[in-house]
Amino acid sequence: MKRREFIGAIAGATAATALTACGKDEAPVQVTSAAPQKTYEWKMVTTWPKNFPGLGTGANKIAELITEMSGGRINVKVYGAGELVGAFEVFDAVSRGNAQLGHAGAYYWKGKIPSAAFFSSVPFGLTANEMNAWLYYGGGMELWEEAYKPFGLIPNPGGNSGTQMGGWFNKEINSVEDLKGLKMRIPGLGGEVLKRAGGIPVTLPGGELFPSMQSGALDATEWVGPYNDLAFGFYKVAKYYYTPGWHEPGTTMECMINEAAFNELPADLQSIVRNAIKVANGDMLAEYTARNQQALQTLINKHGVELRNFPDSVLKELKTISEQVVEEEAKNDALSAKVWASQKAFRDQVVKWTEVSEFAYVRARGL
Repeated sequence: MKRREFIGAIAGATAATALTACGKDEAPVQVTSAAPQKTYEWKMVTTWPKNFPGLGTGANKIAELITEMSGGRINVKVYGAGELVGAFEVFDAVSRGNAQLGHAGAYYWKGKIPSAAFFSSVPFGLTANEMNAWLYYGGGMELWEEAYKPFGLIPNPGGNSGTQMGGWFNKEINSVEDLKGLKMRIPGLGGEVLKRAGGIPVTLPGGELFPSMQSGALDATEWVGPYNDLAFGFYKVAKYYYTPGWHEPGTTMECMINEAAFNELPADLQSIVRNAIKVANGDMLAEYTARNQQALQTLINKHGVELRNFPDSVLKELKTISEQVVEEEAKNDALSAKVWASQKAFRDQVVKWTEVSEFAYVRARGL
């Protein structure tokens, strides 16, 4: 029985019971049906290929939760990159109200909002757990909302990939010199760091990476980690897989809401939308943690990928450059300065706890 049929049956049974209970001399009890509730048809546009594992399915998860938790009062339809708008047109589409929701990475909008990159990932910055802690309990959300407010958008953490991989390369990286002249897909602040190290950063959507590597238009690329990289088949166009992802230690995905559309909702539906996104935020991190190791073993054992660690000398130099780049970026924009001051202060405090808790335990587990 469908939900509407079930509700109708209940209403009919209630009316029949009321009439039966009446005596011959008693007036029947009048039973009135509740007024039908308004329903909303929402669109979600994403920067990810349709149904792409982890990222695309993470967007789908948000849509499913909102639809289910609202009892169908909000029906969300998801559009992958290129279906309704291009991958890098998501921000504008939601801002203009052409779609009510957008799932993306905030660092893609650095050209529009200089502080945006700080809400996704900062090189050598916060891990996934630390990032969520800063956003939810360290003042990060208030700053993010301030940044997006002029564009009529409400930002939300919409998932996290965890610590990413360093990328796919067609040559070994033994020193910083090997980065010079390297054409690599790497967005956000990480791209600025590579540029300062002598490389050539390129920003491309995920769907264009494989052909760009295959044609030689790119010398290297980073995407996310084994789970997603296996799905894209990068092992077919690159030999070396480097770790760690110094540029994205805990990347927050975003689910932005068109503010006008959100304000049209009654309070209960507003709560459902925000909490559905929050549930999906944690779910994505759990999925990546579960899937990445399985995919990594497939890459190594089945496809012969060579897993490499960046040399300590390279990481130290990249860290030094990262500190310079982030400080300079913060100084160029008043809101960026405020956001970085908040995040940096939080990092300096939380790292002490991470060191004596998770890091100390992981180190002990390896003894």
